[in-house]
Order: sequence, then structure tokens, then C-alpha cells
Amino acid sequence: MVLVALAALALIALLPASAAADGLPAVGIDARPLSTSGGDVEYTTKRAGHDTRLIESARYGGPLRRHTLNGSFSIPAVAYDGSPSGLSADGRTLVLISPRTRYPRRRTTFAVVDARRLAVRRMIHLRGDFSFDALSPDGRVMYLIEYSARDFSNYAVRAYDLGARRLFPQPVVDPGEADEPMTGAPVTRVASADSRWAYTLYDSAPHPFVHALDTARRTAVCIDLDGIRGGMWGATLQLRGAALTVVGRRGRVLATIDTRTHRLIEDRGSAAEDAGTSWLPIAVPTAALLLLAAAATRRRRLAVRPT
Repeated sequence: MVLVALAALALIALLPASAAADGLPAVGIDARPLSTSGGDVEYTTKRAGHDTRLIESARYGGPLRRHTLNGSFSIPAVAYDGSPSGLSADGRTLVLISPRTRYPRRRTTFAVVDARRLAVRRMIHLRGDFSFDALSPDGRVMYLIEYSARDFSNYAVRAYDLGARRLFPQPVVDPGEADEPMTGAPVTRVASADSRWAYTLYDSAPHPFVHALDTARRTAVCIDLDGIRGGMWGATLQLRGAALTVVGRRGRVLATIDTRTHRLIEDRGSAAEDAGTSWLPIAVPTAALLLLAAAATRRRRLAVRPT
């Protein structure tokens, strides 16, 4: 653990000049360029001193427009492979998040950008520790992950009404598993063509699962991959028609899900040979987060120590 912590410190010191994404409870995960399905433009962020430069580029060309935001913001990463999110299906609304510098953070800030004008529409400041998860197709509802102040593995999916500027009171859960806690590490993400469904592959004990979030109706379905044993790192999700396939690192299909019924069609068992079992993709970001949590605990103890 000491070596991992040292590696985490080295990583923090060597973070790239691009604005580090923070759709995860981690440090040092950068989101890939963000675009809509079949869109012609993509978005990235880059540090500009203490501010942020939002860049709109042609997907197969160069930069088109740029806008500078006051403060530090980034495209949200929603899985450890750098899967991005935050752009509505109609291409009008883009959400950026303030990068994490501590755990837990007392306040999380989001910048809601009018993508047509490439200008900030509003800033949202939420009390508590959140990360970004998804956006409804019409850009009216933002989905967030809310973390416990004491344990970042304890979290809930929340929905935020961008028009009313308030959190919906109840967490977003699978009605069939409302009492079952959602724990695991997001490996990769794919969205349906209309952006209504966000499918996220989670690595979790005792088995991995796919979390299907219905961003239009504020509900979710958890699809357990009971037959798969072994780590899911390096696996991908591929969506073709109504078939969602879990593909191993070497191209082997590990499982197939019918997205109309959310039932498992095929489960081919062990993933040990296909989706890597290495802990390295998550170890360094998690160690960095643990260091932030330890520093926060030390600050709290010093604050209450009698003089």
C-alpha cells in the first residue's frame, strides 16, 4: 500500500496540463473527447492558468470555437476507461464539473453551458460530495452520484431538475432491487443512440453487473452477470440494435443482454483470460483518493484538538 500511495503522489505531481475529469471518486482520470452519437463536433477542456478553456472541434478536423470559463472545470469521466458524458442528445446543453481536490468535498460545482452559443448558462453549487453521471436527452435532468462523507464506496444515484434547480427527493434505483446497495467500480460506459439509456459495466464482488439508467424516466435496472468470474478491466460494451454485448479485452463475447427486456441472453462464464484482472487501472486513482481522505481526517482531528 505504501508503494501505491507513493505512486499516487507521483501521479498527482505529474498530472497533464489538460483539465482532469471528475465524474468519478478518483484523481487523475481524464475523459475522452465528448460528442453526441453521430455528431460532427466534439468538446474538450484544457487548463488556462487558474481558468478553463472549453474547446469545440470538428471530429475530423481542427478547433472551431473556444470559450474561457472562470475557475477549474472539466468534461466528466463516468468510468475508469475515460468514458465521457455531459452532452444532451439535442446538442444544446453541456455540463462540466469542478475537479476534485479533496475527499470529502463540502461543495460541488457544475457549469451548465449553452453549447449552441458556447457560453455558460448558469452555475450550480451543491452542498455535499457529488460526481456527474448522465444527462437526459432533452438536457432537463442531470444525474449525479452522491457520496457518503465517510466512505466513498457508499453512494447513491440522484436526479437534479435543471429547470427548478433542485434535487429530486428520492434516489434513482432499480425498483426490483430497491433495498440492495449499489457498489462497484465503473469500468466502461455506452449510451443508446437516442441517449435515453446509459449502460455502465461495473466490476464488483461477487460478480460484475451492468447498470442501465433510464435518463428519460428517472429509473434504473441492474443486470447481474452471475456467471462471469474474474476482473472486468479492459472489457468493453457494444450496442447493436437490441443486443448489448460485454466484450473481453481479446475480443471474446462474455455476455449478451436483450435491452428490450433487460434479460441476460447469454453468459459465457469466466472472464479471467479476456478482461484483465489487474488492479493497476484503479489502484493509483483510488490510492490518491485515500490520501485525500486521510488528509481530510487529519485536518478534522487538528481542528478539534484542544489547545
